[in-house]
Amino acid sequence: MGANLGDAVAAVTQALQALAQLPHTQLTGSSSLYRSDPWQAQGPIFVNAVAKIRTELTAPDLLLELQATELAAGRVRSHPNAPRTLDLDLLFYGDAKIVSPELTLPHPRWMERAFVLLPLQELAPHKVIPVMLHAVADQVIEKMA
Repeated sequence: MGANLGDAVAAVTQALQALAQLPHTQLTGSSSLYRSDPWQAQGPIFVNAVAKIRTELTAPDLLLELQATELAAGRVRSHPNAPRTLDLDLLFYGDAKIVSPELTLPHPRWMERAFVLLPLQELAPHKVIPVMLHAVADQVIEKMA
């Protein structure tokens, strides 16, 4: 998850709370917050985090809930990689492999992004290997205190 418009820290913090309130869903963990430069985009600095949930929702239904949460936070999809009040990406759904027009899992670019890898390493260190971190070492990111 990430935000780079408005109060990005508050947006990410509120998004974590919103995840915990989704139907048939439990928030089981969240990473630290990270500050990162926009990746392949323009705009202000992002605040990012990764959350881990347990849910009875299907992956497509979970995606719809995430998009509704983005919309409630004022998300406008004006163009690809535009600055945003909130961005919630579904990275994994267990071990599921899904390819549809609406959803691809695992997320197709998760390994290319330091703002995913560093927070993910806190929650699922077995998914992040050193070569992945080396590949994104040029991306500016820092853990927030």
